[in-house]
Amino acid sequence: MAISGADTAWVLTSAALVMLMTPGLGFFYGGMVRQKNALSVVTQCIIIMMLISVQWVLWGYTLAFGPNVGGIIGGLELLGLQGVGTSASSVYATTIPQLAFMIYMAMFAIITPALIVGSFAERVKVSTLVVFVLLWSTLVYDPVAHWVWGSGGWLKQLGVLDFAGGTVVHITAGAAALASVFVIRRRNGYGSVAMEPHNIPYVVLGTGLLWFGWFGFNAGSALVAGGQAASAFVATNTAAASAGLTWMALSWKVRGRPSVLGSLAGIVAGLVAVTPAAGFVSPLGAMAIGLVAGVVCYAAVYWKNTRHFDDSLDVWGVHGIGGTWGALATGIFASATVGGVNGLIYGNPGQFGIQLVGVAATWAYAFVVSLLLFKVLDLTMGWCVTPEEELVGLDISQHGEKAYED
Repeated sequence: MAISGADTAWVLTSAALVMLMTPGLGFFYGGMVRQKNALSVVTQCIIIMMLISVQWVLWGYTLAFGPNVGGIIGGLELLGLQGVGTSASSVYATTIPQLAFMIYMAMFAIITPALIVGSFAERVKVSTLVVFVLLWSTLVYDPVAHWVWGSGGWLKQLGVLDFAGGTVVHITAGAAALASVFVIRRRNGYGSVAMEPHNIPYVVLGTGLLWFGWFGFNAGSALVAGGQAASAFVATNTAAASAGLTWMALSWKVRGRPSVLGSLAGIVAGLVAVTPAAGFVSPLGAMAIGLVAGVVCYAAVYWKNTRHFDDSLDVWGVHGIGGTWGALATGIFASATVGGVNGLIYGNPGQFGIQLVGVAATWAYAFVVSLLLFKVLDLTMGWCVTPEEELVGLDISQHGEKAYED
């Protein structure tokens, strides 16, 4: 097919929108930590943006989207983007330059490990984080991306639906977050010292940037400027609003007043949950997905807190559980009139079973490999700063800079 200027413009614009999500995530996370650690969280997100931008060009893209090897991984033919140019791929996004597809997918590879940062915020060494991100992206993200999205990937061949990354992005990040709590120690004073968000307006700003960028994340995944992109755009907005309202209502019921922070968490939970379904479900389906996401993610975070797991910023509860619900919900609410495939409520219960296999395989693989990486790096490099460095704050102890003047 010939290169489409409209499709190319849409995908490049969507890539820019997704890129904005990573600094947006920095504000979202940075506002939720204590003042002495605000800069460290933002810096970690920016470091990951730089690091994976290089890794993706050198070897990440070929592992995810290179010629299929056994349904498990991409071959090395595209190392250093050899042969990836301004002509269209014959396999992926055939109406845009392959370089446009590559850079769009790079933004997904960047934000996924950045999500994990929230699970161990306020206590880890930057040096260990850098090594972890490179290894995790190579051993977890790139293979799972090939399984689900790569030509010949075994989950894609099975028929797993993941429009924009419920399994590839959110379950892998959530599984890593869960694995981290079994290796990385809790923050000093966790459970006995107040660890309140230092700047909720920053969290509002971060949420706004994430919601804005998510239109590129989900609607851009259509890879063409057409009806499915429009449908995914509407589904994304609807699910975010539905989940935000649900979480707000729950916090209002429990605490006696509506929580700003809870509403923001709910919005993100809705965005997470609709991600795998966005191009396959109707607006009402997206609304149902968002409503349930608000309930299950709220419950997951509440349960996590009763177990005293120090997943600092609820990555497991929002991304892991939200992504799991969204992937399963795709098998329930998918409509052939939207994305060409019916789910359970439209007479195709088999799709739900296929989604269940995809969820289970992704959770198992991502959790086990992440746990091994956390443990090996803990034994070799050590994960946590000293108690004295943690007391001073990571802004000063790790970066020698401060987010604010005293």
